[in-house]
Amino acid sequence: MSDDQDENNKIRLDKWLWAARFYKTRAIAKEMINGGKVHYNGQRAKSSRNVELGAHLRIRQGMEDKHIVILGLSEHRQGAALAQTLYQETQESQQKRAVNAEARRLNILLNPAPVHKPDKKQRRQLLKVKQY
Repeated sequence: MSDDQDENNKIRLDKWLWAARFYKTRAIAKEMINGGKVHYNGQRAKSSRNVELGAHLRIRQGMEDKHIVILGLSEHRQGAALAQTLYQETQESQQKRAVNAEARRLNILLNPAPVHKPDKKQRRQLLKVKQY
């Protein structure tokens, strides 16, 4: 492979994350990388790191922790269907996310939010109960 072809295949990590539709803008992707939410092959990475095929990424988005393998390179943002061909989420990651989603769903069912806010009298009663 010549140096010209190597130069063409160099894609920054923040640009790849944006093109693969993990983040809406490159600026947000850069923030997440610098904030330690993205790990490249098990280590914290810089946003300027060049992405390679077969590399493993761990991406933390809210409550979800995704482990993916890079299958393709692109520096242009495309449709969601095409963007999903750039990576593959590991089977363990999918199972873990499904278990966590089910646990969150059950927690909401077991502890539902009140329909309305407590009035002044109810707030006083709650404070009395919490003090003892």
